[in-house]
Amino acid sequence: MKKLTSDEIRQKWFDFFKNKGHMVVESAPLVPIGDDSLLFVNAGITPLKKYFDGREVPENKRIVSIQKCIRTNDIENVGITKSHLSFFEMMGNFSIGDYFKEEALEFALELLTKEFEIPQDKLYMTVYTSDDDAYNRWLELGIAEDHLIRLDGNYWEIGEGPCGPDSEIFYDRGEAYDPLGDALEKFKKDEDQERYIEIWNNVFSQYNSVAGLKREEYQELPSKNIDTGAGLERWATIFQEVDSVFDTDLFKPIIDEIAKLANKAYDASAPYKIIADHTRTVVMALADGAIFENHGRGYVLRRLLRRSVRMGKKLGLNEEFIYQLVVPIVNIMKETYPDLLERQGIIKTMIYDEEELFHKTLSAGEKRLEQLIAEAKLADNTISGYDAFKLYDTYGFPFELTKEYLEEANITTSEAEYIKYMNLQKELARKNQKSSASMTEQNEDLLNFKEESVFDYDEEEMTSKVIAIFKDGHLVDETDSDAYLIFDKTVFYAESGGQVADRGAIKNDKFKAKVVDVQKAPNNQHLHQIEVLEGSIKVGDELLIKIMGDERAKIRRNHSAVHLLQKALQETIDMGIKQAGSYVDNERLRFDFNCTAKISDDTILKVEERVNELIKENTPVEILNMTLEEAKELKAIALFEDKYSEMVRVIKMGEVIELCGGTHVNNTSEIRSLAILNFESKGSNVYRVEALTAGNIKYFLAEAITPYVEEISKLLNKAKNILKQAKEEEINLKFDLEIETTELDSYRAIIFNRNQLEYVQSEVKKLEREFNNKIIEKKASDVSMYLNTMEKINGFELVIIKTEMDLKILKSVVDNIINQLKNGFVFVANKAETGVNFIASSNSIIHAGLMMKKAVEMVDGNGGGKETFATGGTKKTEGIDEVLIQVKEYIRDNIKE
Repeated sequence: MKKLTSDEIRQKWFDFFKNKGHMVVESAPLVPIGDDSLLFVNAGITPLKKYFDGREVPENKRIVSIQKCIRTNDIENVGITKSHLSFFEMMGNFSIGDYFKEEALEFALELLTKEFEIPQDKLYMTVYTSDDDAYNRWLELGIAEDHLIRLDGNYWEIGEGPCGPDSEIFYDRGEAYDPLGDALEKFKKDEDQERYIEIWNNVFSQYNSVAGLKREEYQELPSKNIDTGAGLERWATIFQEVDSVFDTDLFKPIIDEIAKLANKAYDASAPYKIIADHTRTVVMALADGAIFENHGRGYVLRRLLRRSVRMGKKLGLNEEFIYQLVVPIVNIMKETYPDLLERQGIIKTMIYDEEELFHKTLSAGEKRLEQLIAEAKLADNTISGYDAFKLYDTYGFPFELTKEYLEEANITTSEAEYIKYMNLQKELARKNQKSSASMTEQNEDLLNFKEESVFDYDEEEMTSKVIAIFKDGHLVDETDSDAYLIFDKTVFYAESGGQVADRGAIKNDKFKAKVVDVQKAPNNQHLHQIEVLEGSIKVGDELLIKIMGDERAKIRRNHSAVHLLQKALQETIDMGIKQAGSYVDNERLRFDFNCTAKISDDTILKVEERVNELIKENTPVEILNMTLEEAKELKAIALFEDKYSEMVRVIKMGEVIELCGGTHVNNTSEIRSLAILNFESKGSNVYRVEALTAGNIKYFLAEAITPYVEEISKLLNKAKNILKQAKEEEINLKFDLEIETTELDSYRAIIFNRNQLEYVQSEVKKLEREFNNKIIEKKASDVSMYLNTMEKINGFELVIIKTEMDLKILKSVVDNIINQLKNGFVFVANKAETGVNFIASSNSIIHAGLMMKKAVEMVDGNGGGKETFATGGTKKTEGIDEVLIQVKEYIRDNIKE
């Protein structure tokens, strides 16, 4: 068995399956395309689900890939075990209705023993308990019976849809990994051990899983498939003869750099491994368009990075350091993923910014924890497990650190409750992963329907023949109710590339229907969803089919404007700007892009101005059909590239040359004008622009500024009410604002109204603050009613109060009372919504803090303070009168002494 680098393993894998007639498919991005339900691509099959569930038919039914994957369900095991990773590369070979078990297992054994030269006696295979076909096939191929194990767990099934038994292949690492000599028995029982490690799984996708049915009742699929998965990192462990994945050439340079930064020799401890794994995951995800956010996939990345920062602290790395690991990671992966080199700079910036933010966030977490501690001292000396969880969830503040702070302050929390909320969060993530990984049921009729249907970009109506009718997933000959139709030719655009489908109508003398949606069928025909208005049709009928021409014209304008917008962003801000998503309909366009620069309103106005300059250049729009290689030579930008098509459609608008399958204007002048409607940050270094073209501008801009105008009106009414209350309280306030109005057909209208709202908000807030301060000052200044209750004891002045008052006012009242006492003590019991607050103030020998502690003990409360001032509280409302009596008695006794 030869020693192999990870790149050599990759090459051997591809070469073997290419020789077996497989089509090589590049790894899909980690961020799923067109699937917001899935956080990250988490298996080799994920990008190919459309073939397995029958939505599309592939060019070649034999496929081989090495897919980038991220799984974080068991993140706590990373760095603890020798093989758990959050990012990994899954090697896979797939058959879509072509070869099945017999050839799949033969390929597997041939690759392992012939190409990779693994001795056959080092391999063990598991099969599903009742899968005699797989068991007998392994025997036929020469696998010894004592190397075959039947297990109930060898069945791949995630939700409803394609499922089936699987056969896993294990490699025997030898006696060195079997210190107790019991590894084989554990292996046969499917228990954890380190000697026999899984290196490959062959899934035989042959049944359709249906809820409520037993497995033996599942029906066989019309198209049986093969789906296999082999972890590259585990193979590297074997072929490089090292102890764990972290000792392979995929990790060693990263760990060496961590050790260098920490100025400590690598000791195989968990922090090194966790930092290396998590940073690699973050780098690969950012390269594929993910961003740091507080939810979804962005939250996962934020969590991984923050966990790495905390691990760094254990190695003495207290400043930003993770961004320095980007270069070694890129150097390891650049041969396979050359786009990493292009993205290296922006990835470093994004990671540095996020690290810097986390250090600030830790500081914010400390402040929030201090608030919680102060509140706990006023109540019951505890903070909830939920609050501890929110400290971690919101600020990334580790629970262990929270406990240290609380112990120092004699505050407790519920670890069990904290764990409960953490588990709820994990369970939610698991459900998200599981539900999104499941497949829909194959539609045999759609899969097998292969008659050609041609889409005409140029026409808006035509006479066309019905070649297929689908109802409830089945082909039917005729219909008089809602259904799905395929025509021999069509003018209806099917939703794709961010552009919505056309709507319209179809009719003949006997039938009328609306077309409400159009999607692409598995074999690339346009599938028209119809709502029947009258009559019936059958296969072979000819109809007039017509799109809503006015809608199509608006969609064309908006789609062409997207391309001009990207060009303007590049010219105005950064030529490296690339699309991170888009949406086009008849009303507006949306464009998401990555950028590390800070973008001001003035910059966005310049972008808007530049788009309108490009529109006025009256540039003809050319449509070119060519091979993908020809498009690359032309340096066309791929906006919505189909990785698996050899022929592509290119649009050319002057210097704008891009791959795009959408509908477009004939000349940029048809767009007429563009106005930006909204500009916002979607997270770390990702921005979104929404814009309008031509006839939509005035209407939608007016609609967009309405919330600003309405909010300003509400604020002015609030100011009016404050002035009215002030007059009733005989408080003199001034408030004089001039509100301007303007009509602008550009982003300036948004900026103007937003700035005006911010100005009004600021002025009304000042007015409210001034009114509240004067109310407090007025109410707190008159303390004569409280001084009238004062009791004098041998020259000592005692004021005991029971009241219900706003705490801000109460504090000022207490201050005013104590200031009028020469040698005295004030104690207040103030009823609140959640219990009772206590305040004590002293300018005498009575210690306010000690007095407070004695008082709150009587009602199971909590509190304390300094000699001159103290606070406390309790959730109980009964027994308060007794507290006040006891406070008075205690002071009388002590003053007499």
